[in-house]
Amino acid sequence: MFQMITAPSEVLSQVAKQIVRVDETILKVVDGMKETLAATHDPEGVGLAAPQIGKSLQIFIMKPNPDSIVTTYINPVIISRTDKSTAAQKSLTGKNIKSTRKKRDDTKLEGCLSLPTIWGPVHRSPSLVLEYLDETGKKHRKTFRGFPATIIQHEVDHLNGILFPKRVLEQKGKLYKSKKDKQDEDIFEELEI
Repeated sequence: MFQMITAPSEVLSQVAKQIVRVDETILKVVDGMKETLAATHDPEGVGLAAPQIGKSLQIFIMKPNPDSIVTTYINPVIISRTDKSTAAQKSLTGKNIKSTRKKRDDTKLEGCLSLPTIWGPVHRSPSLVLEYLDETGKKHRKTFRGFPATIIQHEVDHLNGILFPKRVLEQKGKLYKSKKDKQDEDIFEELEI
């Protein structure tokens, strides 16, 4: 298991290095990433990129729901995306905003294990085609839709040194900071930027 790297850390803002060969060293990194992802709680992680564990490598793993198996993506490249304005978006957590400024807001938020208390809405393409290597080094090209497509875009951003708040701000959205209330429930306060 690895320690989770949080912002600001230089490795999170760099483009990760391509994997030349899927070998024992890479597979050990992947195994450690799987253990690290499994250990995440509050929030529970659904994806993890190698830079988040301090490794500048083009690798991410994904587990869209608790019943899913963890899948590995090495040297991933998004080949194409659908028009992001045509579909409803999902968040990486499914959490609703409970803002201290509003009674209730049903906007879905995206979060990140490397920014554990920061949240924001990010518009992502509802489907994409991804080219990648698996753990055996075999090349794949596959279409992903819905929540897995959202996770992939978030993780590929990590591999390119981009954290989700940049996307929120590009899209003129708002960022929120979470904290626990007396009932141990998340409340979200808008960050002044």
